[in-house]
Amino acid sequence: MRVSIFLTLLLIIISISCSSEKKGDPTRFKFGTFEIPASDSYGKTTITRVDSLQIEEYTKKISITSDSTVIQKEEKHIDTLYIKWKNNFAYTLRMKSPKTDLDKDPIFVQITKVTDDSYEFTAKIGYSNFKQKGTVYKVK
Repeated sequence: MRVSIFLTLLLIIISISCSSEKKGDPTRFKFGTFEIPASDSYGKTTITRVDSLQIEEYTKKISITSDSTVIQKEEKHIDTLYIKWKNNFAYTLRMKSPKTDLDKDPIFVQITKVTDDSYEFTAKIGYSNFKQKGTVYKVK
């Protein structure tokens, strides 16, 4: 009787510890394709992570004013950034080819919550007090 209980418990422990993706483990977000939903000023962002690179494709919504006419326009952008993981819950992004002084500043990202197919983050640009929160969803 004791042996069968022991074997049953051992089997349960082994099956739980061998699950391929744990809900709280963010390592599955280090590679693949991801999306950030659209906001008021940006369209949906598609992120592809390969090795130490992160490629972001997005549309930026801009308003052009001439006389009494306001035209809404969307510009497509593709940015390539270096990604360096500090640990499983923090990474730094740096623009590969910065175009402005602001682009030269690193972006520090802290993962604050992990779910099955997404994570929430707080990002800080450079050493400023500006912080942005968001959610990244894994697509592939």
